Parts: sequence; structure tokens; C-alpha cells
Amino acid sequence: MLARISLTILSTEINDGRIFLYKPEANINVLLEYLVRIRVLLAGKRALFALSLLGLVTGLIVGGVIILFRFSTEYSQMFFLPDADPENYEALSWQARMAITSAGGLILGLLFYFVSKVPLRVGVIHVLERLSYHEGNLPLRNLLLQFVGATIAIVSGQSVGREGPSVHLGAGSASLLGQYLHLPNNSIRTLVGCGAAAAIAASFNTPLAGVVFAMEVILMEYTITGFTPVILSAVSATAISLLVFGDKPVFTVYALDLESFYELPIIVFMGIFIGGLAAFFIRLTRTMTKFGKKMAIWWRMSLAGFGVGLIALISPEVMSIGYDTVNAAILGDIAVISLLIILFAKIIATSLCIGFSIPAGLIGPAIFIGALAGGIFGKFVEMINGNFSDAGLYTMLGMGAMMSATLQAPLAALLALLELTGNQNIIFPGMLAIVSANLAARELFKSDSIFLSQFRGIGLDYRNDPIAQSLRRIGVESVMNKAYVITEPVIQRSVATAHLKEAPDWLLIRREEGNQLMPATDLARHLEENNDEEIELLEIPAKRRQLGQVRIESTLQHAQQLLNESEVEALYVIRKLGHSADRIFGILTQEDIEKHYRVVSH
Repeated sequence: MLARISLTILSTEINDGRIFLYKPEANINVLLEYLVRIRVLLAGKRALFALSLLGLVTGLIVGGVIILFRFSTEYSQMFFLPDADPENYEALSWQARMAITSAGGLILGLLFYFVSKVPLRVGVIHVLERLSYHEGNLPLRNLLLQFVGATIAIVSGQSVGREGPSVHLGAGSASLLGQYLHLPNNSIRTLVGCGAAAAIAASFNTPLAGVVFAMEVILMEYTITGFTPVILSAVSATAISLLVFGDKPVFTVYALDLESFYELPIIVFMGIFIGGLAAFFIRLTRTMTKFGKKMAIWWRMSLAGFGVGLIALISPEVMSIGYDTVNAAILGDIAVISLLIILFAKIIATSLCIGFSIPAGLIGPAIFIGALAGGIFGKFVEMINGNFSDAGLYTMLGMGAMMSATLQAPLAALLALLELTGNQNIIFPGMLAIVSANLAARELFKSDSIFLSQFRGIGLDYRNDPIAQSLRRIGVESVMNKAYVITEPVIQRSVATAHLKEAPDWLLIRREEGNQLMPATDLARHLEENNDEEIELLEIPAKRRQLGQVRIESTLQHAQQLLNESEVEALYVIRKLGHSADRIFGILTQEDIEKHYRVVSH
């Protein structure tokens, strides 16, 4: 609250061409000035300590949100599933499976249909969109819809996972915290990464994989300033999750090692196969998405639920998250034929759900698909040579390979594999499987990340070139020029002289037709060469610029975009204050942005 008050008080107000500075009481002036300095610090690149504290707080908040989300799904499942087992959809009758999935799809469709005339996006795609086009500002409405929608989808047995929704919930919670504190958007962007890392860490108990996932998939860049707060966020969220759920692993694994180097070519071949499987999965999902666009939201979600119900008649293992099936595959309890049936049923069911907009994730299904594909290879390896590695090793390698090839996040997949298994011996064969799958998907089968594929499928593009990366790390508040004076188009000579005594660089000329910017040196030159008492600033020889506006929370990337897409030649930096007059904080020109980029580039 003090931070918001300080920004209101210590600001410039336009009023009849004069500048007013609100002065608080002396006993809080120092504190308010300090808070404003923190804001400016956060807008720049030297904000590591402040961002680290915010990352720690973000992790605690996101950890609580993820715990609430898991409670909402797991306790709902335990309420109606046999033996109070949240994974036990296989024990339901075929009529119950068909009814639950169909009813769930219909409820979701009606929910999304009546919530908004314009369909609201949720999930990782929504997070990427808000990062790319809205500077990381995620709305509360979408977050609430994600929470309710994902809960209904998972509980009703749709072929989806909880990790994608968790990323949205974590990133959205972090973004809302930054918006409430009125932080600069470059800092909010870092908090979004913190929230995503915390969500993955709390869902899987994998803090390191959460950090790398946030950097590889969400932020798509590695920076020292970003790493520290993201790590603290992941650690604090994991601590909260462990406190509530304990350290029980997600999967039941046991110590396995590569038995023979003669298996390396088999692992490479498995990686290539899984890379092709990932490419097929991504293209099938894209096809489903294009087909689903032609239908109303309520109709396509209803069809998705009905379709999953039909598939579950043959293979009930596809329903919901399905980690019990992954565990069974690791332990070698599923026959090869059954693995093949479940594998292709899961691919079709998940593509149908994701393509038809069921509001839940695909990271869990990718792990499921990879585990079954690896399990199939493991079974064949056991048939070839009984002295080769256990089929469970290939099952786990398949999990990492499919996750990497689908998300195009090899390091996150490798670390997730290590943290989920707790087996250091899996690193060497895991690296080989993951790299093989990643290269095969990208180079051999020409497939991009499923998230970027979906992102471009809706007509958007994630701008991640080096210039954009540099500009979006910095807020306009740390670069703007504060040496300016606000004035009217026509002023007296005495007023002009008073303006110049303040040593401004710019004169901001207020006009109903649009504000203009004029160098103060042009006014000084005119006063030296002329003796007129009344000065028309729009008539004297000067290099004037058309002005637009940019909010003080914005990044330099957004400011650059405004300059490129509009007719204006400079921007004045404002902060919206409800229905009251806007406050002007500074001036930003193209030269200011280019000067900053040249400095950071060298």
C-alpha cells in the first residue's frame, strides 16, 4: 500500500501548464522516497536482491495455490472412485466411465460458453501469449476459470494432466502479486517465471526441473538475474508441498543401471522412435485443433468428453492423469500388447482433449506416452537378450525422451528424469535418449515444441530475438528522461525564462489535438534571437515531435512496439490513477531506447 501511495504522492501533475509535486509529511518522506527508489531499481537490471525476496514470497503463495488445486482434484476423485483411490478409473463400470467423461465435457463446454462471449484462453499457451503480447500481466478471470475447469476435467477423467494448469495457476498468481504491488512489467515477467517454476516444483517435488522448465519453456532465456529468484521460488514451493504431502515420490522406482554398452545403439533407436512419436502426437493435436475451431466451444468440449468415454471403453487407463499405469509399466506389470493398445489410445484421447480445448495439461500425458513407448522397447530388449537392462530402465528413459521431444526442453526433461527417479546412474543413458529424441523430432521430423506449435496455430508468434530479450528486461522507468517541463502552446517571455531556469531537456506542449515535444534548446535559441513578449511555441523554428503515451510499468520492448506501430516520435511516461488525472513521470524517445541497447550490447 505504501508503494502505491508513494507513486501517487511523488509524481508530477499536469495542471494549467504548471508542475506540482505533492510533498508528504516529513516523517514519512524518507520512507516514501526509498520505496520509489526500489521501484526504479526493479525497472532496471540491478534488482537481484529485491527480486529474490519477491521470488521467495511468490514460491510460498504458489505452493499454497498448488496444494489447494491438488486437494480439489484428489479429494473429489477419492469421493466417488472405488477404494477412495484417485487413479482407480479402471474399476468403474463401462457405463460409469462413459457417463463421467461425457458429463464432464458437457459441463466444461457450458461453463466456457456462458463465462464469456469471447473464449478465454487458459494453460501454458495463455501464459506464453500474455508474456509475448501483454508483458506478463495475467488476468484473474482466466486463472479462476483454469482452476475450476482443470478440476472438472481431471476429476471427470479427461485424458489430461495437472502440470499445465499448475503452470498457469502459478504464473497467474505471481503475475497478480506483481500487478497488486504495481511492479514494473520487466519484474512481473521474472515473477511469472518464478510462479511457473514453483508450480512444476510443487506438483512433482522437482525444484531443479521446475527452474529449468521455467527458463527453457516459459521465459525461453537464461539470465543470472532470473535464476536466483526462480530458484528461491521453486525451493520455497517445494518446501510447502513436502510439508503437506510428504516426500512420497510420484512414481515407484528402484535402482536400475545400464547393463551393457551394446545397448547404446538400442537407446538411440528408441530415442528416434519416440521423437517420431512426439512429432506424430504434435501434428495430430494440431489437426484436432484446426478441426475443433469450426465448432462452438460447448459442442467441441462435449464431443471431446464423449470421445474419451468411447476410447475408455477399450482402454480405461487413458482416463485422467494415469500415473498408476506409468508405475505399472515401470514395474513391468503390463504386457506388450496391452502397452501398445494403451499407448495409441492415450495419444488419440489426449490429442482430442487438447485439440478440442479441454482446459488441462499435456505434460503428464507426454510422460505417460513416453513411459509406455519406452516400456515396449524394454520388453523387446528383454526378449533379445536376458542380460541386458531391465525393461523398467527403458520405461523411465522413454518418459524423459517424450517430454523432451514434445516440449523441446531437453535439460528440463533430463533433470525431471533425475529427480523423479533419484537415480544418478540414469543420467548417462538418459542424456542419449533425450538428445536422440529431441534431434529426431526437430531435425528429422521437422517438429517444433507443441506449445509453440499451438501458439502459432492461433495466429500468434513468440518474439524471442536478442533485441526483444534485451528490451523486455528493462522497464521504461529506469531509462526515461525526467528533465522536462510541461507548458501551454502560448506563453509569456517570463514563463519561458522560468522554464529554462529548471534546465530541462524537453518542453512538453499540451494541446487538445495531441501533445507535442520540443527541445528546450530551441526555445533558448529563440529567446536569444528575439525580444517578443508572447511566444507561440508551435510557431517558432524548432524540431517538434508528436507524442504518445506509455505506462510507467511498461518495458522498453513495449515502448519500442508503440513507436514502431504508431505515428508518434516520442512517448511520455504516465501512471493511470483511476478516474483522476494521469501523472507524467518522464519522456522516452527512440534515441533513449537505442542508447540503452547499445550500452547493454557492449
